[in-house]
Amino acid sequence: MKKSVGNSTFFLKMIEISNKFNNQQTIAEPVSINGIGLHSGVDVSMKLFPAEADYGIKFVRKDLNKNNVIEAVWSNVTNTKLSTTISNQSGASVSTIEHLMSALSGLHIDNVKIEINGSEVPIMDGSSIKFVDLIDKTSTQSLNKKRKILKVKKNIKIESNDSSVELKPNNHFSIDFEIDFPSKIVSKQSCQLQLVNGNYKTDIASARTFGFEKDVDMLRSNGLALGGSLDNAVVVGESKILNSDGLRFEDEFVRHKILDSIGDLYLAGSPIQGYFYGNKSGHHLNNKLLRTLFADNDNYEYI
Repeated sequence: MKKSVGNSTFFLKMIEISNKFNNQQTIAEPVSINGIGLHSGVDVSMKLFPAEADYGIKFVRKDLNKNNVIEAVWSNVTNTKLSTTISNQSGASVSTIEHLMSALSGLHIDNVKIEINGSEVPIMDGSSIKFVDLIDKTSTQSLNKKRKILKVKKNIKIESNDSSVELKPNNHFSIDFEIDFPSKIVSKQSCQLQLVNGNYKTDIASARTFGFEKDVDMLRSNGLALGGSLDNAVVVGESKILNSDGLRFEDEFVRHKILDSIGDLYLAGSPIQGYFYGNKSGHHLNNKLLRTLFADNDNYEYI
């Protein structure tokens, strides 16, 4: 009898694991998040709510009285200068969504309603680990509906000067990124990852956004990085990292570019089965890649 009970428990566990990766997911309980906007410098409150199957990921601007729902999809991207901004047809927008989107992708969250009382997602510590940890505390909930996986069927490449992005058919989602900055601290870095077995949290989530000390005054004079500090970004000086705690990874810079790209690509509206390569690219080319992908139905299929 004990053996039978043990086998039953084992098979139930296998079904639970299978459902987690094959079925759509949402969060189990509401999650509250407070912080400052990186570029606006404004304090903002945000709350994530469980959502039903096929709801997708939607932001709701609680500080607006009407036309305040913004769906997090590639076609709603309206600005890619130093972050990703989405807007609805009425002009309501939410910016700097890429780190939260990256966390949702890394945790396999398909459906969530995000209420926010401002126009910018809080930057937290400059990575996505705070979002991941908060969601982890409440756990996820499997829904009674299969996930739609977007399978890349054709090679797609976008180039701009010496930057490029690509999507290619592959049996799983993998990502490969290279950067090259005129800084002896950053210089050339490359990293390739397959996102399997929960390694998003250990290998990517805590990689922070970064900037250069020489650019701070220029950015702030243009109304950007008003909320930036050593608490939420890695600041690179002429000869050293200004953060007293140093780097979290030896190649933290390229890992953060991967974090950003995962968030931008999740605006496809479904997990992607394919290989992504980025070379000295950013939010603009990531969105252009998705627009090119969806411009031709022969480029992809849902499985």
